[in-house]
Amino acid sequence: MTDRKAELAANLAQVEERIASSCAAVGRKREEVTLIVVTKTYPASDVRILHELGVRHVAENRDQDAAPKATACADLSLTWHFVGQLQTNKVRSVTSYADIVQSLDRAKLVTALSAAAVRGERELGCLIQVALDAESGERGERGGVAPDGVEELAGAIGAAPGLRLDGLMTVAPLAGEYAGRQRAAFDRLMEISSRLRAGHPAANMVSAGMSGDLEDAVAAGATHVRVGTAVLGVRPRLG
Repeated sequence: MTDRKAELAANLAQVEERIASSCAAVGRKREEVTLIVVTKTYPASDVRILHELGVRHVAENRDQDAAPKATACADLSLTWHFVGQLQTNKVRSVTSYADIVQSLDRAKLVTALSAAAVRGERELGCLIQVALDAESGERGERGGVAPDGVEELAGAIGAAPGLRLDGLMTVAPLAGEYAGRQRAAFDRLMEISSRLRAGHPAANMVSAGMSGDLEDAVAAGATHVRVGTAVLGVRPRLG
């Protein structure tokens, strides 16, 4: 085993223990929570090692990094999640490799993603990114639609050819009433998810929690956690 593989295996084991313990603490089954490893800034070689270690869900937030990495790993059985703020000029590229876009936050993206998915003869899973720091009609500091905009966007996704509404995503906000209150933020997301599922029963995916707060996300009921640093280490600075 290479040094890097041993390092990633040890880190994965620690994260796995954290998730399992968090599930046990609130009476959830471990299989209710899917680990997504955020591989941004790390090479395709790390993705290959992660696959060898059993990881099947990976995430990227920049198309210029993700597209070549996905191509280099096209022979692997992986589900690719796009989690970054998405510009319409990147939609066609992202649609070519992403299985799920977690950062859908405006109608313009719905239109663009639908057209690209139909053109590529693909079905693209979509999560609405909810900004818990956004006022009505505004977007959040880190992207996302205000909670009162979720239903309208859900309807647009549900009616769009080539798109599938899978659920919701959030990033714990740095400002506003939920700043520093991750558990409260994730509880609020679960409330919004419950309302969404009343009209869209299949939209049951809830993506929340990262390396520093995955326990709060699991306790609140998240179905997916997005972990980068705790698995791959402190990210190298981007030049």
